[in-house]
Amino acid sequence: MNQLSNVSIIALVCLSVVAIAFAVMTALRFSRRRAVAMDRATMVAAREAFHRQREHLEARFLTLADASGKPRGLRWVNCDFRDEISYARDCDDGTLTALVGVTISFEAIEGGGMEEVEAVSNLRAATAVFQYDHGQWTTQGRAIMNLEPLEAIQHFRGKLALIAE
Repeated sequence: MNQLSNVSIIALVCLSVVAIAFAVMTALRFSRRRAVAMDRATMVAAREAFHRQREHLEARFLTLADASGKPRGLRWVNCDFRDEISYARDCDDGTLTALVGVTISFEAIEGGGMEEVEAVSNLRAATAVFQYDHGQWTTQGRAIMNLEPLEAIQHFRGKLALIAE
């Protein structure tokens, strides 16, 4: 009788472990689905916010980019923003990033060593970078030179992941 009760206890413990594992797996699956749904809702809200704030964000980008002193010896004269926006996630921390193609024109700063360079007046293609942080779009005025948005995402694969429309 003692052996039978030991077997029953072992069977009961095993069954309990299986039931707990099943409950944990189900809860994880549910929370992942909920996180994806919340992520989609956040994405929709972020896109709408970007469109509402776009004019302000573009002006802020140009101000900060010009103040950065990059490229050295050049002043940012104009920055034409394209309509299309590519969205990506930072692979490390999940930060949402908006990338917008731009065409930039520069002029040489007097005494900056670039006055004699003919190429200064050439228009430059680049990608303007914006981040969605704590429900707000921001920019540091960072431009990824010589790359269109999708090229920038490809170039930084492993760091950025494209979010499909």
